[in-house]
This record gives sequence, structure tokens and C-alpha cells, in this order.
Amino acid sequence: MNPKLAKWETRLHKLVREIDHHLENRYGDVWPLHPSRPKRGAAANPQYDGLFRVTAAFSAGYGSHLGPGYIVQIEIVTLSKVPADIREKIEQEAVDMLRAGLPEAFPGRELSVERDGPVFKIFGDLSID
Repeated sequence: MNPKLAKWETRLHKLVREIDHHLENRYGDVWPLHPSRPKRGAAANPQYDGLFRVTAAFSAGYGSHLGPGYIVQIEIVTLSKVPADIREKIEQEAVDMLRAGLPEAFPGRELSVERDGPVFKIFGDLSID
């Protein structure tokens, strides 16, 4: 991997982990974990434990009106029914944190976050220079 790309993705994943930790602190005991999911803190990476799995992965943007960017998924890993309005509230809270954190993580870049179908996408100035 290009070292500049690795640095870019490290900054993004740090922000995503901060969002995951925030959601776990706020909602982590509201619903039971999926039976195959370890409790929070059991894995080295928070996307593999606890109630929330917050991820960001690059997409070339084929079929998307937003073009290339990073797909951000906010998953609640439980077998319990999570009401749609609560799920939307949690997603919006995460997206608000993402929007607030991007300028600090990537100063001087014009980056936006919008819904792209069932997920959110970070798009804009994705240059690694």
C-alpha cells in the first residue's frame, strides 16, 4: 500500500473508532449483543466486538451519483428489533460526529458526508498528497 494512502486511512479509521467508542458508551447496554459477538473490549479492533460495528471502506463509486468515496456503515449487532426511528437517530449522531471530525482529521480538504442508498459516503477531495 502506498504510504500516503496508509496514513490517510489511518486517520480515517481513528475517527471511525472514536465514533464507535462514543456509540458504545452511549447505547452499548441498550440491546443485547448478538450471541456470537464478543463483549466490548474483547477484540483488538472495536469493529469486531461490542454492540456497534462502524466501518469505512473505499468504493470506486460505480453506480453512485456521488462517485468515489469511503462507504461508512453503522451497524447495531443484535438480534433484537431496533426501532427504525432509534436506528436513524443513532446513525445521525454518528454522521454528525463524522462531519465534525473530518476537518480535524483532514485539514484543508473539502470532504462531505451524504447518504448513498442504505449507507453513508465520504466524498470530495480524496487526494493523498
